[in-house]
Amino acid sequence: MSVLEVLLTEIADCRACEASLPCGPRPVFRAAAASRILLAGQAPGRKVHESGVPWDDASGKRLREWLGIDVDTFYDPACFAIVPMGFCYPGTGPNGDLPPRPECRRLWHPRLLPLLERVELVLAVGAYAQACHLPARKRTLTETVAAWREYWPAVIPLPHPSPRNQMWLARNRWFETELLPALRRRVREVLAR
Repeated sequence: MSVLEVLLTEIADCRACEASLPCGPRPVFRAAAASRILLAGQAPGRKVHESGVPWDDASGKRLREWLGIDVDTFYDPACFAIVPMGFCYPGTGPNGDLPPRPECRRLWHPRLLPLLERVELVLAVGAYAQACHLPARKRTLTETVAAWREYWPAVIPLPHPSPRNQMWLARNRWFETELLPALRRRVREVLAR
C-alpha cells in the first residue's frame, strides 16, 4: 500500500474525538493521489453521517449544480478529493450543526494535504474551510466570497450550499451571475487535463 492509502485507512479508523461525538465516529471523506480538485467543507451533517457518502443531501445536490457536474464526476476520487475540516458529524446546536471538531485538522490535514500532489484547485466551502485555506481572507464570509478574484485561480471561496442560505443568495445576486459561470469554467478546465 502507498503512504496515502495507509493514511486514508488510519483516518477511516480514527477515534480521536469519539467521546465528543453524539452519534459516534464515522469519518466521511474521499481522496486519491490522482485527485485534481480539493473540496474542503465544514463537516458531515446527520444525513451524511448516516449514509457515509459525502455531500449526500440537498446541500450536495446544490453544490453539484453550482459546479456544473454530474454525480459520477463528483464522486470520482480522480476528480475530487472531499476533505472537510471535520471528518465526523459534530452534532447539533441551537443554530444548526455544531462547528467541526478541531482534532481532524490538527491530526490529519498536515499529513494528508501534501500527499494530494495533483490538486490544482481548492474549493473552500464556508467560513471554516476558508479560515484553513485562505489565511488572508476578509472579515466576513460574504466579503471573502465577493473577493473571489483575489484568490483565483488556485482557491475559490464559496458559501455553504445549504437550502438555509436562500436569503444570502437572494441578497448576493452577483454570486450566480459572476462567480458561478467562472467557477464552472474553472472546474471544466481542471478536470479536462
